[in-house]
Amino acid sequence: MSVLRMLVLATAIAAGSAPLSSHEVSAFELTGAWATSVDQCGKVFARKGRANQVTFTNFSGVYGGGFIAEANRLRGKFESCSVKSRKESNQTINLVVACASGIMLSNVQFFLKVIDDDTISREFPGMEGMEVKYHRCKI
Repeated sequence: MSVLRMLVLATAIAAGSAPLSSHEVSAFELTGAWATSVDQCGKVFARKGRANQVTFTNFSGVYGGGFIAEANRLRGKFESCSVKSRKESNQTINLVVACASGIMLSNVQFFLKVIDDDTISREFPGMEGMEVKYHRCKI
C-alpha cells in the first residue's frame, strides 16, 4: 500500500471517529445531600466536626428527611448502605444497595429518575403513581 493511500485511510478513520469521541457518555453525579424539599435542606442537614462533614440534624425526620450519597455509599439518619451495583440508562438509575441498620441487614433496590441536575424522583415499580422527589441541597 502506498504512503499516500495509507495517509488518506488514516485521515478517513480519524475523521470518522471524531464524532464518537465528542459525545462522551457520563454518569449522573448523585453525590451530595438530598432532601424531600429544597426549602428544608437547612433543617435536615448540617455541617459538623473538624472535617465539616455533612450530617443529619437531630430532628431531620420531622422535616421530610433525606439521604446523603457518597462515592459507593448511601446514608440515611439511621442506616448506612453500600452500593452493590449501579446501572444507568437514559434518565434512569437502578441501584442495588446492601443496608445495615442497628438491627438487621437487607438488600434494597432503588429506581431513580433524573429530572434535572438537582432533582431526582424515587419510583416504586408495581405501585402506580407512587414516587418521592428529592432535591440536591447546597450546603
